[in-house]
Amino acid sequence: MNLVGEFHKVEINGKPYLTYFFKKRIKKKKIPYLIFNNPRYPVLQPHSPNSSDQENSSDEANSSDQENSSDEANSSDQENSSDEANSSEQEKSSDESNSADEEATDSDDDLPLEPLFLCPSVRIQETSGSHETLFFDRWRVRTEGFSMFTTSPLFDNDSYGHHVFPLFWCNNKEAGPQGECSACSFQTPGTDYYFCVACDKRYHKECVESPVEIYYPCHLKHPLKLYLSEDRSNQYCLLCRGKADIMVYHCSRSDVYMHVVCAQKTIPIFIDHPKRHDHTLTLFPRQASLTCNICGLINKLHLTYVCRSICDFVAHSDCIFIPQTIRISRHHHRISFVSSLPLGGWSCGVCRREVDCDYGAYTCDVCRGYAVHTRCALRYDVWDGIELEGIPEEEDEDVDPFEMVADQVILYFSHGHPLSFETSRIFDENKLCQACALPIYEGHFYDCLECDFILHEACASAPRKKIYPLHPHPLKLETVHPQGFFYCRVCGRRSNGFFYRCSNGDCDYQVDLRCAMVSEPFNYHGHRHPLFLALDPKEKAMCNLCKSTSSYDRKVLNCLECDYIICFECATLPYKAMYKHHKDYLTFSHGNEVSESDWCELCEGQVAVGGNKEGFYKCNSCGVTLHVDCLLGEDPYLKPGVTIKPAGTEVWFRILRNISSSRPVCTTCTDRCQYRIYFQNEANVYCSLLCIIY
Repeated sequence: MNLVGEFHKVEINGKPYLTYFFKKRIKKKKIPYLIFNNPRYPVLQPHSPNSSDQENSSDEANSSDQENSSDEANSSDQENSSDEANSSEQEKSSDESNSADEEATDSDDDLPLEPLFLCPSVRIQETSGSHETLFFDRWRVRTEGFSMFTTSPLFDNDSYGHHVFPLFWCNNKEAGPQGECSACSFQTPGTDYYFCVACDKRYHKECVESPVEIYYPCHLKHPLKLYLSEDRSNQYCLLCRGKADIMVYHCSRSDVYMHVVCAQKTIPIFIDHPKRHDHTLTLFPRQASLTCNICGLINKLHLTYVCRSICDFVAHSDCIFIPQTIRISRHHHRISFVSSLPLGGWSCGVCRREVDCDYGAYTCDVCRGYAVHTRCALRYDVWDGIELEGIPEEEDEDVDPFEMVADQVILYFSHGHPLSFETSRIFDENKLCQACALPIYEGHFYDCLECDFILHEACASAPRKKIYPLHPHPLKLETVHPQGFFYCRVCGRRSNGFFYRCSNGDCDYQVDLRCAMVSEPFNYHGHRHPLFLALDPKEKAMCNLCKSTSSYDRKVLNCLECDYIICFECATLPYKAMYKHHKDYLTFSHGNEVSESDWCELCEGQVAVGGNKEGFYKCNSCGVTLHVDCLLGEDPYLKPGVTIKPAGTEVWFRILRNISSSRPVCTTCTDRCQYRIYFQNEANVYCSLLCIIY
């Protein structure tokens, strides 16, 4: 039988709460209890419904032994001195006592015990079988799993797999170092656990008992379904704003996600939080169109609390406990929450829209006129989740990427030889910047005096530590990746040049140097207005050039004055490039500027094939056109001469230049390698990473 979860009003310590219950009562089964022996927590002794009876029976047995060991003479005197009336009364009371004991024993046997629950790993394995491999885009192949659970959490004789045992300890106010659940990988203080003997793992009580659907108080029109989510992006819990992964509750209609643990937490009817409001806040009985005084929005997906005193204060459940002082990725100073703003025109520093001065917002004490919407400031890609109130501010130490050792000669931090300042005069396609992997087309660069190490002037000046607007944690500049290459989390491209890695050890965020150098406002040569990072990550925005849609690793820039949108992949391509068989520069052009008469100079194919009008390179003087891939290659940010190890393989491949007169034949697709680089492992040749994977 499947369980359905819902909330009911109960009293805990004299205060009303909404508490999660199973919707359907089930016949419970007997279950043994396991005791978890953790030195951090006092251990409770096993307890069963008959334990008190056993103690009583033990006491009676001891008392009986003592009575039996009494002196025979005294016993004989007592028996002789008793009269018949007392004897009959003792017999009557004895019969009543025995009858009561029998009734108590029968009652104890009928007591309902805890049901058996299926191990979450079994449910996950059964659900993961329906996952599919999706071609994310032309840069990579990704596996995105999002499947609905259909298996009940209850374990019976017909269930496949094994069940779990409950764990008990006295104090679980704080999650221990081993308190991580193997089903959701989410540390949650204040929850009970189950233990699986077969898997030797522990699980949250909420994860083990999670029904396939649940009705949440602010989402009663349709239930939240239980899903298995793996390698999906932009999924964050509605209640705690944390990343929602593995076992999650989801509603496809309202696009809502909840952690299994968060969805089953007890909801208070009254909240006292003097820091946010002086009076007691009461849970509003229905979701109405009430504007929150803290965030200034109407959001029916959150529980709403109101002040029933003399004021008209309204707050969402997740807005009541917001932090007072934080640091965001869009500003260099700390910002603090204020309940209202002075009169005037205020613009949000994140979404660039107007901020209503009658509602709460975050402001900077250093920069006058800087404000951010409450919910914009607390976005997962803007705020790092750390409350800074009461914590002294530390000055960030800037470390220069190079040292000036002589006039126009520098010593770069990752290179042991001096670099000389030069100006580009003659194009050489074999001269590549080691930082961004692009050729030296024009402008200034640094050239090593002893080897072929070259850096663009702008690339050499990139800071070693950086606050990046698209990531909440500070980034650190790295020059070599352990796998030889990586995928940029902003444009989705493969690169083996320099990159920025998140300084937080638990975060795997990494971005290539070209994307990391983008800042607001961004002046793009192909558009007359400045561009900003003003769109919410949840918005599916389409690039005006390549027509791709923004996603997990394909971010976009947008114009505030018109509807122009460009993705980072197109925005960071060199606006001007050189072709070795052409003397003039080629300019990156929009797809809508191509005509059916335009043909690629290199592959001799139509630039707009089948109506697909992506960006391309064109000479404004003579009209020569080339595909982006034909001019720069399918992987323009992979340098030759580097060894890489693709994910899913244990073999290293070397990247080589494709400069021979007879191009090598790919081992997988049997076509000749047409781009500027190819991959080789011993005698095997591959034209792309996709051919290596397959």
